[in-house]
Amino acid sequence: MTPSFFAGMSLRAWALALGLLCLALGVPNLASAGQPYDYFVTGDANAPISGLAAPTAPSFVLMGGGPDVDEAFRWMIAQAGIKPGTGGHFVVIRARGTDAYDPYIYYSDASLGTGPAVADQWVGGASLGLSSVETLVIPSISAANSDFVNTVVGRAQAVFIAGGDQSDYINFWKGTRLDQTLQALMASNVPIGGTSAGMAVLGQFDFAALRGSVTSAQALADPFNKYMTLDPNPLSLTGGFIAPPVLADTILDAHLDARDRMGRLIAFVARLVAPAAAAGCPGGILPAGASSTGTARGIGVDVETALLVQGHKGGGPVTARRVTNSSTTTQSAVYFVRPSIAPATCAAGQPLTMLTVEIRKLADSETVFNLSNWSGVSPYYVDTYAGALTSSPY
Repeated sequence: MTPSFFAGMSLRAWALALGLLCLALGVPNLASAGQPYDYFVTGDANAPISGLAAPTAPSFVLMGGGPDVDEAFRWMIAQAGIKPGTGGHFVVIRARGTDAYDPYIYYSDASLGTGPAVADQWVGGASLGLSSVETLVIPSISAANSDFVNTVVGRAQAVFIAGGDQSDYINFWKGTRLDQTLQALMASNVPIGGTSAGMAVLGQFDFAALRGSVTSAQALADPFNKYMTLDPNPLSLTGGFIAPPVLADTILDAHLDARDRMGRLIAFVARLVAPAAAAGCPGGILPAGASSTGTARGIGVDVETALLVQGHKGGGPVTARRVTNSSTTTQSAVYFVRPSIAPATCAAGQPLTMLTVEIRKLADSETVFNLSNWSGVSPYYVDTYAGALTSSPY
């Protein structure tokens, strides 16, 4: 097979063909035999880093699953301070899966080019200054505590959490050395992103999926049904996994349009609302309302959509911008959800009633949303009455 063989292939088909080529040539795939993790690298993981300025403010990518958003990865590389000539290591972590992200992020096209002309569905990281893209498959607590895993992640200039099953991340990574390493990177303003399940664990509160997924209908019919597992449990302002300060008081959900998840996101947010005056949810710890800080809130992201979250040096406002691919066929929107008043009915075995839920929809790439005061897009309101949304949330 020659480089032209790969032209026009999807990334998934390209990765499969490359794997077959490696097998045919007897080339190892760099998976670490006998270790509790798998490790892959594209590029030079030992290349020196030179002239790289440390980031001065936090950056996060919240990606809603489905086709990856090329611009979001380029933004992470730029936020890390990486430029042509500096070098830099981009690390992908996941609990299951392959190294398919490595060539997609590193190369500029299906012919394995590294030039500045970048094809659609490729990131072109090498042309932007990356030395390597590395993937670690970390499927256990022992893997998450590995010296090698934490060395690779700890020297990364950017980290991306792949999709999969967020219960793996909670079960295998939370409370481990990897958790500590991610916290240290976050404290150093290293850009961190995630898609689908990888995004789901980037809020202060997470839908942990410890008993599997949950539908909107199930969540609204009983916001305490057995599938509604949240982290931390019990809810607390401390003890969450990763829990970036710029996403305080917030729970996240992906695939919002493709899997009709607005109802369950509203139920997740309701669960955060503390009991008060015969309203709220048992175990909730935040107030409802329109205050700019300290109230329960949620962010839902459509497929093929990324929200670029940017903190600012010196304590300025946290802002966010939505990006998507030019070839997207969906609205590729982001929804900011906040309860105006506490749920009237929120109890085990009973359908949820929460009226006047504020929703702000961001569906363009020019508007900047202010996450600090929850502004930038005009709101509209929906009601959840006896387990049913009484108006369209889209």
